[in-house]
Amino acid sequence: MINNYDDALKFLITYLRNPDKYLQAIGYSDYGYDIYLSNVILRYLIVEEKMNRDKAEAYLYQNDLSPYFFDAAWELCRRGILRPGVKVARAQSTGDGSAGTGYCVTIFGKYWLSEDTYDDFVPTEPERFGQMLMPYREICGEIFYQRAQEAVRCYGAHAYLACCVMCGAASESILLSIAYNLKPKDEVDKSYNTSRGRSNIENLIIGQASEKLKKEFQGLLILLKYWRDTAGHGKPTIISENEAYTSLAFLMRFAMFVTDRWDELTSKR
Repeated sequence: MINNYDDALKFLITYLRNPDKYLQAIGYSDYGYDIYLSNVILRYLIVEEKMNRDKAEAYLYQNDLSPYFFDAAWELCRRGILRPGVKVARAQSTGDGSAGTGYCVTIFGKYWLSEDTYDDFVPTEPERFGQMLMPYREICGEIFYQRAQEAVRCYGAHAYLACCVMCGAASESILLSIAYNLKPKDEVDKSYNTSRGRSNIENLIIGQASEKLKKEFQGLLILLKYWRDTAGHGKPTIISENEAYTSLAFLMRFAMFVTDRWDELTSKR
């Protein structure tokens, strides 16, 4: 049963991508809107929770799910996927619709929804992603945390090039966090600000490390570096959703790896 905003958002995206699965559950009118949230909630209860119509209607008024769905719909408005109001001027409106129940899909939203994405499975909200990153925030640093959340915002907007750039920036901030524990900050910054800055920092961290540690470290960074560099230049690129999704996964895995091996990575050699 949906009991939070994130799950309501996930369902609402699923509903918008495949409305026919749910429209047959109840024949209520959506008036002049593409979606009428009261009906969306009823259809969810009937189709996903297997309630009959009478039980679903009773549940709707006894256990109010609307705040979660209202927040989810507003998030999709913020992204430009939905907008409040009726489809066209003079279409049938309602008091509830004008009060936050009725929405329509924008032109951009139709394009966004038509794309084959993993939005239903990746935590595309900064709040949820932030919760997942929280255990690594203290060690990997505040800049890492900020860049990582920017990356997932870009992913949610289907700005895949930007997502890869921000994932790369977040991973580089982790490198700096490690390096600051090995040498004075001014010295690290001076080395980083050269033409081979990133390579200099990597060499400082793993130049004298064991081959096993080197291999694991470089294996996690290689795609992040490649996609970040490719996306950040003006040349044509093949970066798409798959690369952005994988980039987020690699960033999370890199943060986990660094946290687990922090003592080894920051030991003076």
